[in-house]
Amino acid sequence: MAFVIDVFSRYIVGWCVSTTMHAELILDALEQAIWHRGDTQGLIHQSDRGSQYLSIKYTERLMESGITASVGSVGDSYDNAMAETINGLFKTEIIRRNGPWKNVDAVEYGTLEWEN
Repeated sequence: MAFVIDVFSRYIVGWCVSTTMHAELILDALEQAIWHRGDTQGLIHQSDRGSQYLSIKYTERLMESGITASVGSVGDSYDNAMAETINGLFKTEIIRRNGPWKNVDAVEYGTLEWEN
């Protein structure tokens, strides 16, 4: 699961679910966020140092959209505190409560219901 969160509004503006953690997963979540947001000029995208977030494709897409990349420091749990909170809530309220899941489509549908 990949989420893109608007920290100002505390709203999930993009998300994607997959069975693998490849750059395409987070690119799809980013594309959804860009579409949802519309004007992206001047935005800052904060992420951890995961290889997907540091990939060339992802970095290029941020630049194309006028979004500045900001990568957290190693071992600093405060950099991604909001993201970790969202992930924890998601796991508690959706994954563990409603599992076991039959397939990725079921998780995607459950996420859609949770988000609304």
